[in-house]
Amino acid sequence: MNAELLLMFTLGCDRAYLHAHPERELTFAEGERYVRALGERSRGIPAQYITGHQEFWGMDFLVTPAVLIPRPETEHVVETVLELTSMGGTLAPVSSVRIVDVGTGSGSIVLALAKELPQAEMHATDISSAALEIARANAARHQLEERVQFHCTDLLRGFPSSGFDIVVSNPPYVGESEADQVQLEVRKFEPRNAVFAGPTGVEVIESLIPQAQAALRPDGWLVMEISGTIADNVQALLHSWDDVCVTRDLQSIPRVMRARKP
Repeated sequence: MNAELLLMFTLGCDRAYLHAHPERELTFAEGERYVRALGERSRGIPAQYITGHQEFWGMDFLVTPAVLIPRPETEHVVETVLELTSMGGTLAPVSSVRIVDVGTGSGSIVLALAKELPQAEMHATDISSAALEIARANAARHQLEERVQFHCTDLLRGFPSSGFDIVVSNPPYVGESEADQVQLEVRKFEPRNAVFAGPTGVEVIESLIPQAQAALRPDGWLVMEISGTIADNVQALLHSWDDVCVTRDLQSIPRVMRARKP
């Protein structure tokens, strides 16, 4: 699969073209480019960083080593937010919903939501100015640059706005003690501060929860991606919140935690 992906990248074509033209021979320049890409992949560099692209929510995102590579399981976070906005109830009408994506990285979550919720007010934060450059580039590519306000800050620290309906985040949630269980290419090539949270894995979430509580209006929702290893600890941190609920992914692993501000 990686070889095919890198061949598509080399030729600038899609899979349909590749399979429809099995007789196609590489030019000398294409052959050199393909061998170079294979060499990078053999050193463990993720294919997405070689091609510079990753699909998420049916959208093509630019990715570099400055940002975490969007994963399919993170789409459950987007689904959870869309479910909350479709419920109505304690949320404001969709036309006036205010959402902030904390630690946006490539912008995959906030831009997927901006696409699905064209009337909502969208914000995104990241501590990394390099990541925000990628997020802004992705917003421009999808003609959503007027829809999202990007802010360079640590989580929601010093954030100038409050009264949000939803705070959503895919924060770092891997503990340093779990490092040997993480794929080598993730440990070696993806931004460490976007993967590891500290010794236990809940350190960033522990800081985010009170900041989210301050940023949300009453009955607003906090939606976070988590892992099965920290699910119980995160649930304990949300003991004073209402309607705490865990969504499992397709492998039945706890993946999304949501909670309503009392």
